[in-house]
Amino acid sequence: MDASLIVADANKQRSTPGSQWNRELDAQAVSRATKDYLATLDDAAFGAASDVRPKFVSPSDPAAQWTGAMRGPAFFAYSDNYLIDVKFGIIMDVEASRAIRQAEVGAAKTMIERTEQRFDLKPERLAGDTAYGSGANLNWLVNEAKIAPHIPVVDKSKREDGTFSREDFSFDQEQNVYICPAGKVLTTTGRLFNDGETLYYRAKTRDCRSCILKAQCCPKLPLRRIQRSIYEQARDVARALAKTEAFERSRHDRKRVEMLFAHLKRILRLGRLRLRGPRGAQFEFTLAAIAQNLRRLAKLVARPPPLAAACVA
Repeated sequence: MDASLIVADANKQRSTPGSQWNRELDAQAVSRATKDYLATLDDAAFGAASDVRPKFVSPSDPAAQWTGAMRGPAFFAYSDNYLIDVKFGIIMDVEASRAIRQAEVGAAKTMIERTEQRFDLKPERLAGDTAYGSGANLNWLVNEAKIAPHIPVVDKSKREDGTFSREDFSFDQEQNVYICPAGKVLTTTGRLFNDGETLYYRAKTRDCRSCILKAQCCPKLPLRRIQRSIYEQARDVARALAKTEAFERSRHDRKRVEMLFAHLKRILRLGRLRLRGPRGAQFEFTLAAIAQNLRRLAKLVARPPPLAAACVA
């Protein structure tokens, strides 16, 4: 699974600041691309992917995302999402989405479910980059889809200042507490913070004040606090898989999808869209994927059968 940015047919000079863009539009008095945009406000790959207002909006193609993800001048773009079979390099499904991480994750779920419905094919494992390593997505893969996530976990718990990281604390699943290196207990109130997915486990101030390991644990704070995702169990599954040989093979095989995107842009010359709106982007991405699949399938069909092994007496 992967996604690549494709430049949209939208001009920055004719864009509108996001704060001035009004979604309450008359669907009968706008362009086809805008009608497509209004029709996708509830889609996981577009309007429902994020409620963050973009910096700029193109009136000619409101669904195109203003992005600076390429670390250069920002531009309007769509994400071209591929789900491929790494063994043969065949594109199983393709989906257009907004050029943001949340939309790409939503597109991934759509393609996996659609591939199973259409072809009765379901992957045993899914290889992807850290864009798909959020707790919610890993939880969906592990506990709902029953697919092994060969995906790096998004984890910022590692400390670089020499103090104890979260991995230095042991978690008691039965009692729902953390045990610090000094043997003290960190408990939680069960209240969710930040994105609604994070629990805080706190030690007692009196325990930390008299602890001989305080300088290595929380030298600048009165007590130690640890964050834990409500999806930590699924994240642990992904961490365990990351240590296997199968994960290394998946990481190597994932280059096939990157090769397909390189072929898409360099050989098929799809560096910029000709059509506007979500439907226009989906139409172009689908046609390009069909062309790539036909080229690949022709090579597979034309490949001569392996020679039969000679019988040696």
